[in-house]
Amino acid sequence: MRAFITDLLHRHSDSTPVFSHRSTVTHGLLRADVSAHALRFAAVGIGEGSTVAVQVPPSFSHLEAVLALWSLGAQVISIDHRLRPSEAHALHALTRPEFLVHPIGETAPGFQERYGLVASPADGVPAPTAHRMVQFSSGSTGRSKVIGRTTSSLINEVARFEASPGMVRRGERLLLLNSPAHSFGLIGGLLHSLATGVHLVFAASPAAVDVLDAARTFEVDFLTGLPFHFDLLASSPDRSALSTLRGAFAGGELMPQDVASRFLAAYGFPVGECFGTTETGALTMTVEGTVRPSVGPPMPGITARVRDGLVEVALPETPYLSPDDPSRYSGGWFRTGDRGEFTADGELRLLGRSDSLVVVRGNKVDLTEVETVLRGHPQVTEAVAVGSSEIRAYVGTPSDTLTAEALSEWCTERLAEFKLPQHIHVMDTLPRTPTGKIIRRMEPLHASYLRAHLDRFPAQSGDPR
Repeated sequence: MRAFITDLLHRHSDSTPVFSHRSTVTHGLLRADVSAHALRFAAVGIGEGSTVAVQVPPSFSHLEAVLALWSLGAQVISIDHRLRPSEAHALHALTRPEFLVHPIGETAPGFQERYGLVASPADGVPAPTAHRMVQFSSGSTGRSKVIGRTTSSLINEVARFEASPGMVRRGERLLLLNSPAHSFGLIGGLLHSLATGVHLVFAASPAAVDVLDAARTFEVDFLTGLPFHFDLLASSPDRSALSTLRGAFAGGELMPQDVASRFLAAYGFPVGECFGTTETGALTMTVEGTVRPSVGPPMPGITARVRDGLVEVALPETPYLSPDDPSRYSGGWFRTGDRGEFTADGELRLLGRSDSLVVVRGNKVDLTEVETVLRGHPQVTEAVAVGSSEIRAYVGTPSDTLTAEALSEWCTERLAEFKLPQHIHVMDTLPRTPTGKIIRRMEPLHASYLRAHLDRFPAQSGDPR
């Protein structure tokens, strides 16, 4: 990893821009900043094989610290800055870092260019394997799993992005809305941009006004984000701000067709799709985004198949660093948990998660179908359906008047009786994981609903079912 990072940091001239927010960092300044961080980290004992948990808000400082640690040969354990201390401690217990890198003093909301950072010793152990990046599954459907990436897997993923047709190119400006603390933002954003000479631009916040302001100020060529970013932009259209864009795609979570259609109607060009998992990195890419639920062909270097209706990817070893779910890796194949099929022209069509199929009174029901119907209501912005023998639905809406009864009638007109949610819970917004994905577990969903219900209707008591 040390040689790879050294190569990336020296591929482009000193004056070539690499990061922009309020100000711009060039490759020359980046090399100097990374070297300064590396000297400070080395002074406290961080070196080859050290395990370091990094919990720093989105900033130039975060990106430079990660590069500095990799330049020393350390294993970087990436922890979302939004996690509460108890949540972060739980991840520390799983990974046993020797050092913790965190900001000095208070942090601020949104993207900040600089934080003072400190590396504190912790009661951990050196890396027992050659994995140099450790991340965690999103936790949207269960407890987070510890996932390791080797240097070769990271290099191969960067090469896949470079070889993908239509991908952002050298000299172009990429407005990156995905968190650089997570897989896509860190590899498809930071490492790929360093490799190809792409100029990364960051918005002050995910709010549409800040995203559009950054796009207009830096005349960006490309935009990547989660579906909810494109949902926000479609709800606040400003064609002039995105007039310089030649492409955009969603990465990190599949784009609902209704969001893609509204964005296309608002801005006149489609949103593409990059499909992958934390365990494997990016797997397919289609910048055009013209046909859904296709997520495009496998990226160069990816071998994938569909077996028993589930998408599987060839990997040289299990991505898990602890035996959390050994059934998902067997015989050189990793089972993603996504149902799919390949089209005649080799594109992958995703048909929902394997855990989205439930049996209700002997009838198979795809929960994603229920969600699609609910999202089709003009006042619903997001929806998730959960359950097994009984279906519960949780919907997000800005409306103060939309009721569960009205949504039940809406579903009755569009779904067979056995597919109908037995309970529909209406909220302002749905709870999400730190990566921005909607939580799909009953317990935290309902707890969030109860809190929201009490906030809306404080005079009522009891469990609003």
